[in-house]
Amino acid sequence: MLHAEDMALPELAAEYGTPVYVYSRRTLTDSWRQFARVFEGTAHQVCYAVKANGRLALLQELAKFGAGFDIVSGGELARVLRAGGDPKRVVFSGVGKREDEMQHALDAGIGCFNVESEAELRRLDELALARKLRAPVALRVNPDVEANTHPHIATGHGSAKFGIELAQAETVALKAALLRGVQLQGLACHIGSQITKIEPFRQTARRLADLADRLRARGLVLKHLDFGGGYPVRYRNEVLPDLQALLGELRTLAEARGLALRIEPGRAVMAPAGLLLTRVEYVKASAHGRFLIVDTGMTELIRPALYDAWHDIREVAPQPGAVTGPCDVVGPVCESADILGRERQLAAGPGDLLAVMDTGAYGASMASNYNARPRAAEVLVDGAHAAVIRRRETLDDLMAPEDLL
Repeated sequence: MLHAEDMALPELAAEYGTPVYVYSRRTLTDSWRQFARVFEGTAHQVCYAVKANGRLALLQELAKFGAGFDIVSGGELARVLRAGGDPKRVVFSGVGKREDEMQHALDAGIGCFNVESEAELRRLDELALARKLRAPVALRVNPDVEANTHPHIATGHGSAKFGIELAQAETVALKAALLRGVQLQGLACHIGSQITKIEPFRQTARRLADLADRLRARGLVLKHLDFGGGYPVRYRNEVLPDLQALLGELRTLAEARGLALRIEPGRAVMAPAGLLLTRVEYVKASAHGRFLIVDTGMTELIRPALYDAWHDIREVAPQPGAVTGPCDVVGPVCESADILGRERQLAAGPGDLLAVMDTGAYGASMASNYNARPRAAEVLVDGAHAAVIRRRETLDDLMAPEDLL
């Protein structure tokens, strides 16, 4: 029988219903420490990427560890502040920052804006001058590196919308140094997500460090290098790079230049800490195969439909003598793409529980109410104790913002 820490999953399903996201505090802590411990003794900041999962209680746990936070919207900033995060340890990334989001971030006193275009730089300069402030900025550079990941989560190649082209970055940096409303403090990059080869990280880091050297030769003084995120997890049979060795290389590059180091992990911190618990409603056989129809779907976990992503799916309490066979695990949503897993070897029938593994990141954070489906409950387990960190939505919740004419 599967457990989350010291709690049996059937016990959690009985208490909180299904579908339900279940997070492990212990796993979250261990995942965070794999990053933080590498940089002990050097100037650094590990900024958790809030987009991976921004539940307040999870952000609160990370804030207790001294985490920084990488945000991409005013809403994510509000969540970090509500959870007790230190605004001075917040990095604001994203290509489309609105004026009101910038103003909110300036008023909060965040640590750095990762600026992604010259137009954004000038807008921020004007807003900061109006407040008699100097906004701390880093230029997010597009290093034109192929990350060898899914095209939808590759962000550092030449045709991507993200960052300032490497060929233009030196010129933009020199312009930034002349502005009175911003203070250029660093360089940043982020080339994508779930990158399983070490060479794209190395190539990107070298290009960022070389740019820092050129800017220093032009008289610019920087404080930090932000190497972004993209660190992978093993969903299936991926061969992962040596994370500790990679982080050590990044540390060496920054220390050699007397600069502080920043990274922005999200998936690698949160994905292993969560699973999605679901119940089989029906078993349906056809001439083309066997379907396990469950009570969760792409409204709770869109990654398989969006990226053809693989998540391991396990029987929670396998029945002795049950016959295992191939099946497609599918949800109730009225879309043909609503498939959680194809050709899985499972022995499960109506009423049985399944666990969709490694769904802590980009699971609940990407959930929707399509088909008027209330979003699932979310529970944090700590040893033998569990607490609801987001209650299950009701039908009234879905209609609360609306009015009849």
